Amino acid sequence: MPRKTVPLSDVQIRNAKPKGKQSMLYDGDGLFLLISSSGSKGWRFKFRLHGKEKLMSFGTYPEISLSEAREKRLEARKLVEKGIDPIQMKQQQAQLQRDINENTFQKVAEEWLPLQKDLAESTLKMIQSRLDRDIYPAIGKLPISSIKPKIILDGVIRPMEQRGAGVLSRRVKTIISQVFTYAVGCDYAERNPTADIAGLLQKVERGHMAAVTDPVELSALLKSIDGYEGSISVKCALQLLPLLFVRPGELRTMRWQDIDFDANEWRFVAPKTKTERIVPLSRQSIEILDTLRPLTGHLQLCFPSIRSVVKPVSNNTFNAAFRRMGYDQKTVTAHGFRATARTILDEVLQQRVDLIEHQLGHTVKDALGRAYNRTSHLPERHKMMQCWADYLDMLKTGGKVIPLRRNA
Repeated sequence: MPRKTVPLSDVQIRNAKPKGKQSMLYDGDGLFLLISSSGSKGWRFKFRLHGKEKLMSFGTYPEISLSEAREKRLEARKLVEKGIDPIQMKQQQAQLQRDINENTFQKVAEEWLPLQKDLAESTLKMIQSRLDRDIYPAIGKLPISSIKPKIILDGVIRPMEQRGAGVLSRRVKTIISQVFTYAVGCDYAERNPTADIAGLLQKVERGHMAAVTDPVELSALLKSIDGYEGSISVKCALQLLPLLFVRPGELRTMRWQDIDFDANEWRFVAPKTKTERIVPLSRQSIEILDTLRPLTGHLQLCFPSIRSVVKPVSNNTFNAAFRRMGYDQKTVTAHGFRATARTILDEVLQQRVDLIEHQLGHTVKDALGRAYNRTSHLPERHKMMQCWADYLDMLKTGGKVIPLRRNA
């Protein structure tokens, strides 16, 4: 008849001393305490699986108490009864935990961003900037599977709202959401937590980009630009903004190789729409570029950054210049010249709306709903751009200003 093992007690374990070499105290059902010659005590579990005897460690005493060791034995025996090796299960769980800890939000985001090949380079740089400034400091080092909605709300969104970046916080939330969508698809996370904070963001009053559409006010603004006392390069860019009314990002990245001085045209691929744009250049625009050419004509970019000639001036350069001239962001923005041209060309100069829309880079369709190609009405657009430039000159020289017609 096999000898029955008497279960251990805490006192027995606590008082157990080394006996010169390894000794064992048995608790039963395969669990025993291994006491080394140095006096350290470790829990072991012996079991048989598929005809083989195996030994598993449960940790050391007193870090693992007697009751905890018995719980581990019970869990292990349940696995053995199902034909599962608890040692392999423990190794798999440890590896899974390592994977969880390694798959931080930043690691997953850095894996996701290079895959966004359909985005413009400027957009990718903007996303990287927002990741570095607002997202990584708060949640970058956290395992992505452990990030809860409140962590995103309190760690990222609320601080941005408190500093007055409410609109930007929504864009940042979108970036976080896109990273989580990728993470769920790659099995790094089970769900996207940003869906739970959508209704918790502060409401932000949205408005159009500030634009001067009154000819009298525009006259004063154009004179201020001509009197700008900053760098010649920035002054030339400011003078071209109203003449060309392209998006500020398009002007910032203007390249000399894209300018055809014989045809008086600037042709480039718009970063936002991925379509080729043709901008007819008026006599005044060519004169400004001729002024700029001795300064930057030997470089690729027309308006390089002062810190690196291979990078364009920053997003804020133009608007910062307007601030220096005394115009706040509620009055004048670089992007606002598009609205300026759209309004005055239509309501004052009576130009065809389809030509204006073409020149703004908007999609224009014919009577059958087909989009016109980039060269549509190009001679007429050349005439319109020269008419626009002459009109702006007239405003600056004090010619008769036709007041803007207002709808009743």
